[in-house]
Amino acid sequence: MRKSVRYIYLDCAASTPLDPKVERAMAPFWRKNFENPSALYGGSVRARRAIDDARKRVAVILNATSTEITFVPGGTAGNNLAIMGIARAAGNGHIIISAIEHESVLEPVRQLEREGFGVTYIKPDRDGVIPIESLKKSLRPDTILVSVMYANNEVGTIQPIREITKMIRDHRRRSPVAGHRLPYFHTDACQAANYLDLNVQKLGVDLMTINGSKIYGPKMSGCLYVRNGISIRPIVTGGGQEKSLWSGTENVSGIVGFATALAITEQKKEKEKARLTALRDYFIEKLLTEIPGTALNGHAIDRLPNNIHISIHNIDGEAAVLYLDAAGIACAIGSACTSHSVTPSHVLRAMGFSEKRSKSSLRLTMGRGTGKKDCGRVIQELTRIIPLIRNS
Repeated sequence: MRKSVRYIYLDCAASTPLDPKVERAMAPFWRKNFENPSALYGGSVRARRAIDDARKRVAVILNATSTEITFVPGGTAGNNLAIMGIARAAGNGHIIISAIEHESVLEPVRQLEREGFGVTYIKPDRDGVIPIESLKKSLRPDTILVSVMYANNEVGTIQPIREITKMIRDHRRRSPVAGHRLPYFHTDACQAANYLDLNVQKLGVDLMTINGSKIYGPKMSGCLYVRNGISIRPIVTGGGQEKSLWSGTENVSGIVGFATALAITEQKKEKEKARLTALRDYFIEKLLTEIPGTALNGHAIDRLPNNIHISIHNIDGEAAVLYLDAAGIACAIGSACTSHSVTPSHVLRAMGFSEKRSKSSLRLTMGRGTGKKDCGRVIQELTRIIPLIRNS
């Protein structure tokens, strides 16, 4: 009888498992306290209090006020609300985004471009960093929004968010219009939330998206931070829930789960960041030295602690993913939201890499359960399967 092997999950950038503490916090709102939080009776009031409490907890973590937190069903919803909400409030204007954004930012911006909005896409350097000078030169008097993700979901490069927000604030101050507040700055922090500072006052952001399924919380949960005083319009209308910015009966269990997951993440952040950074660097060194033809993609230092993105010469990334899956190892070639696409990664292409290198890439994103033995087995399996792929 064949001995079972340990399942190694290296796709935490796509989704993380639900933390048991989060599941326990959510459980009462599935059956015992299932009531709609918009009614007036006791069960409903308890559900409303749970939402209010969750909002306060999230606000404290972000150093925001409760009125600045809007609960949304995931990162895609938050990014769409930020982009489309600002655009609908403005009516027209110019938008700047990086060329390596997640599709949930790229697609609404492309829609606005079709509607007549001006759009500038800023390309990164070879490390995946967005040049601040390029952003600065692209600002126009009619620029209403700049959106640059906190950390890239594919190559893991961390962007200089504080420097970007300082540059934008300096631009506002130089405006001849008194009290000019545009452009607003939005960041997609879905990948960053596990490891980086989320203090919106220190970051200087106007809008920020966080996704529950990336922080060991439930899927279809998250929030959009919107600084008080910003003019934003809803893109989903109906019953007026969430300050009318996202209508629909609130997912009480999901909201409670999201707030709980974010709190746990904050408690674990520094220790887990240090552990994974050391493990990441060890893993990268082993891959580069033991797997011939391997190259690292993304910034070598300013990258997420859990992200390893490599290209391996003369292999097909999709084939490698399937071979590794057969060996009990789960990883990806890029964003899970575009894994159905046969086109090469838009992130790597924007960074200046060839189509061939883009298609030979693998994304290995570690999590709380990843250890050094897992890294060794992945390298062992890659050593075994790479000749099979090259000779197929």
